Amino acid sequence: MTTTKDKVSGASGLPQEERPRHRQQKIGRVTSDKMQKTIVVSVESLKRDRIYKRTYKFTTKFKAHDEENTARIGDIVRIEETRPLSRDKHWRLLEVLQRAVQVKPVAEVVAELEPDLETGADDDEDEER
Repeated sequence: MTTTKDKVSGASGLPQEERPRHRQQKIGRVTSDKMQKTIVVSVESLKRDRIYKRTYKFTTKFKAHDEENTARIGDIVRIEETRPLSRDKHWRLLEVLQRAVQVKPVAEVVAELEPDLETGADDDEDEER
């Protein structure tokens, strides 16, 4: 026999399945992915000065949990508030909205195209002498 106390959860008095979840969601840009399963997301918002009524950009950084390490620097992502996962991490990655363009260094591109080509200005100077 189950009691009503087992089915009802929290002060709202609603069953746990029917209780609406109102968790904050934010959209921001990934600024760091150097930690394992953690990304740093910068969220920009507009604020208005109380005295001068001037609007300015305000940036806040959040650490978010990225289970599969899918997000990269520069990606636009959606994060959601969750229970505390560590001292600083209270958000989790929901989805990657837009991928950033990943740029290769010039030396890698040249090495792929012509592996025999040696890079360096010293060789050119030796040939001219």
